[in-house]
Amino acid sequence: MTWARPYQRTCKLDQTLKIVDTADGSKTIWNEQVGEHYHSRNGALQESRHVFVEAGLQYFLSVSGASGVNILEVGFGTRLNFLLSANHCIKTNVNLNYVGIEAYPLSKQLIGQTGYDQYLSTDIWQNFLDKYLHAFQSNTEIAQKIKLNIAPVELLKFSSAQLFDIIYFDAFAAAHQPEMWNAEAISHTVKFLKPGGVLVTYAITGDLKRMLKGLGFKIEKLPGAAGKREMLRATN
Repeated sequence: MTWARPYQRTCKLDQTLKIVDTADGSKTIWNEQVGEHYHSRNGALQESRHVFVEAGLQYFLSVSGASGVNILEVGFGTRLNFLLSANHCIKTNVNLNYVGIEAYPLSKQLIGQTGYDQYLSTDIWQNFLDKYLHAFQSNTEIAQKIKLNIAPVELLKFSSAQLFDIIYFDAFAAAHQPEMWNAEAISHTVKFLKPGGVLVTYAITGDLKRMLKGLGFKIEKLPGAAGKREMLRATN
């Protein structure tokens, strides 16, 4: 998959961003323009592991027995979800093809200050930084069996002939970014999910449950990450 618009807009965006600590010792980023953090202040690492890696990736692999997985992330953000997923796949010898949608990508320099390398047991951190810019132009091998492509487009402008096993829906909260959570955005997103696929998100609202049920999904309410009572997993 190749995206015509090159990697851009990051330097100006960085001027409105600030790296901050979260309760579990990991870092996240405060976005002044949006008025929200990229992860929960109750623990960026804990949230990413619980909602996306455990409830999404590990769940799918356990029920499917697959040796390879295709993941689409809406809201690529700080890249923590990708790094933890890639790390898990390397340790378990699973092929990973990962596509991240991010209309306003962060700079390599800012990502390098997050310190996420300490949570990875492989050399994927340096490989990721070295190849980060290439991933905006083509499907790029970050490590053996790990491929990444970043789509710097708005969600409704994203298109793909490829379908995905898992969708990580990690947009900013509806209070700050309501256009990412309306019926048009959700129906556009789930059309890229394979039959039998899984969507996970930290959020769970009545509107979201009704929309997904109306699209034919089975909804599960799971215990949420730290600071949240529940999260949502949907399967089709």
